[in-house]
Amino acid sequence: MGSSEADHEGGVAKRLWNKFKNERALALNSPYVVCLASGTLDPASFLRCISQDFYLLQAFAQAYELAEEYADDDEDKEAIVKLRKRVLKRLRDQDKLISDWGFEPPKEHACHDATSKYTDFLMETASGKVGGEKFAVKIVTPFEKTKLAAYTLSAISPCMRLYSFISREIQALLDPGQSNHVYKKWLDSLSSEKFEASASRIEDLLDKLSISLTGEELDVVERLYHRAMKLKLDFIWSQSVVQKTVVPFSLLRDSDDDNLITLCDFDLTCTTVDSSALLAELAIVAATSASEPQLPSSDHIRAIWNNLFSQYVEEYQQCIESIVPSEACLNASSQGTGLDYEGLCKALEQISEVEKRATSRVVHSNVLKGLNLADIKRAGEHLAFQDGCKRFFQDLVECKKRAMDVHVLSYCWCGDLIKSAFSSGEENVLNVHSNNLVYEASVSTGDMTKEMESPMDKLRVFNEITERSKNGDKASTVYIGGSAGDLLCLLEADFGIVIGLSSSLERLGNHFGIAFVPLFSGLVSKQRELAETGILSRDGRSKFFYTVSSWDEIYAFVLGR
Repeated sequence: MGSSEADHEGGVAKRLWNKFKNERALALNSPYVVCLASGTLDPASFLRCISQDFYLLQAFAQAYELAEEYADDDEDKEAIVKLRKRVLKRLRDQDKLISDWGFEPPKEHACHDATSKYTDFLMETASGKVGGEKFAVKIVTPFEKTKLAAYTLSAISPCMRLYSFISREIQALLDPGQSNHVYKKWLDSLSSEKFEASASRIEDLLDKLSISLTGEELDVVERLYHRAMKLKLDFIWSQSVVQKTVVPFSLLRDSDDDNLITLCDFDLTCTTVDSSALLAELAIVAATSASEPQLPSSDHIRAIWNNLFSQYVEEYQQCIESIVPSEACLNASSQGTGLDYEGLCKALEQISEVEKRATSRVVHSNVLKGLNLADIKRAGEHLAFQDGCKRFFQDLVECKKRAMDVHVLSYCWCGDLIKSAFSSGEENVLNVHSNNLVYEASVSTGDMTKEMESPMDKLRVFNEITERSKNGDKASTVYIGGSAGDLLCLLEADFGIVIGLSSSLERLGNHFGIAFVPLFSGLVSKQRELAETGILSRDGRSKFFYTVSSWDEIYAFVLGR
């Protein structure tokens, strides 16, 4: 994918492909694609899926025919004609291709609902019914016809690029020279230079036809592109898979008594800002509105906070440097020698001392005094979350029949802030484990009950939760985090997921033998294991952490789509 994307640097097609990267991640983490990538997909499921190519190719051919009529430039017309001829040839050769891939062509192939939704959308777009009545296109001039050609290609382009992307991502997981993968020939065809050339031609043509479009018309292109991506996602997720799958993980249970425990960090894992910064701002505002002359001014409080944060950052960076000197990063990592758990624990104790000293300085500085509990809760209700995070937890806690258990483990100084952030006025159903401010008459005294200050504290709570869970020996655990404080819990969980992997965390983890791999790669390996043994092994700590870039990926993995 690298070369083709570079070729489209700055073009409409490249920009939209990158903008909707969450959708392509969702496609990868679907049951069908995970099983396909692992080589364990039932052939009947594969044939049901590729039987839909007949309807897709027919729709492409008709759409290209209309786009050719709309194109005003002879060169553009010729390019569209070539694309249509390739589609028609693929239609004629479909059965032969399936035989070449090592399968018996299906004798019957009814059009699936998800296929119809995409092909109907494509034909409506190609016929000028763009976005319904509100955005309908009136064809009056040749230029307006050209717009329709661009709109049509924007509905086709993501489909081709998505297939190319999926095949190449799967190919990247195969060992060089591996030929025993049952779907290798199909993967080869979709990642071939010929297929890539077709996908690139469509993108090139879309870029060219979009040059003269207005901002409003480019918005239409974007909406159509995104709609096409979503419909292809629906198609992929609608594919039936007969075997047991590792995704959605919440459904992978041996009985109704099996429990899934989801545990998560809070600051910058769930949120876009650190809660300490938010509490600092509340303290400064409280000082500004305070009427008592003996209290420090807001400028004085702000200066104290700046010093506290600066001192913490400096000490933390020095601590990390003492554990993993920068020069060590240039040498071979410790991954090949296995997990150094004892060394990691000693390092985390050093980091914990930095965290504890920082918290003690905050308490001793008395800068959290005078905060009104109602103001804290109000701020929590408006706290900005990472995209998709709140939806994940809202849907997770609604799945009571799946025996869900949800916990937040955080160094946050104020548990009430976390609870209000998740509840937004509704009943709070998450279990929050954090530090807490001390109040008198709903106003903070500046003191704090310290219950969660170190990775060891988080691990202790993690173990307490899993031990007292229903049928504790059967409980499956997912831990989601992104900081050094989460490392011990990530190691203990069945699936330790790191969202937004930072270079400092990667550096620290690698030093002690921890490997960070994309979630998709991990799911493919787990799917092979599940197919071979019928269960997922839980034989102690795993040195592998699974990385994601969005909460949508986590949602797809745990809950499906």
